[in-house]
Amino acid sequence: MRILGAAAVVALLTGPAYAQAPNINLIPELQSKSPEEKEADAVREKAYKESLKKIPDAKASSDPWGNVRGADAPKTTAPAKPRTKTGSTAN
Repeated sequence: MRILGAAAVVALLTGPAYAQAPNINLIPELQSKSPEEKEADAVREKAYKESLKKIPDAKASSDPWGNVRGADAPKTTAPAKPRTKTGSTAN
């Protein structure tokens, strides 16, 4: 009787576990391409590579504010005064 009860418990617990497993086919049937599709893909890939060659190399500075700042502007700032526990900077 205990064996039958244990089998029933195992059977009841495997149902929810089986329901959680995704029903996904990890190895779909391979579809071969026709010669026309292969040729169209080759033409498309060639056009893509040619369009990539037309993009100029960006060698300019990437600083958007570079022309706004003056050439003699200091690059670093003075260190900030240490704050007290209350947050004020007065002595």
